[in-house]
Amino acid sequence: MGMSVGGSKGGRKRGRARTQAISDINITPMVDVMLVLLIVFMVAAPLMTMGVPIDLPQTQAQAMPLERKPITVTVTPDGAITIDSEPVTLDTLVSSVEALVVEGTDERIYVRGDATAAYGAIMEVMGALSAAGYGQIGLITERQSSP
Repeated sequence: MGMSVGGSKGGRKRGRARTQAISDINITPMVDVMLVLLIVFMVAAPLMTMGVPIDLPQTQAQAMPLERKPITVTVTPDGAITIDSEPVTLDTLVSSVEALVVEGTDERIYVRGDATAAYGAIMEVMGALSAAGYGQIGLITERQSSP
């Protein structure tokens, strides 16, 4: 009688240990698969964005000449406004631009603002041009030099 009780206890313990081992989930294979997929996509992504190499046809046509240089409004560090080196004020800015435009309000106007100029002064210039109906206003910046 004593043996059978001892034997059953031992059997119960072994059974518990076996279920404990099965219930632990081993995620190592899943991590391995995910890392392989990550590497595959990292290698494949740049290849998908590459353009198709083609030989463009060569013609005798000349490059389209720029009829005239675009209108450039410059804002200096002290807030002074110039149009193509001609000093103007905020009040006479729109009338000076209107005298230079050829295509009406579809004309492209470039605004060059000094990096140390007040942000508000540049915004006032852009706001005045926008209020006059000019929608093609671009900011001219310089590409940052790599250190």
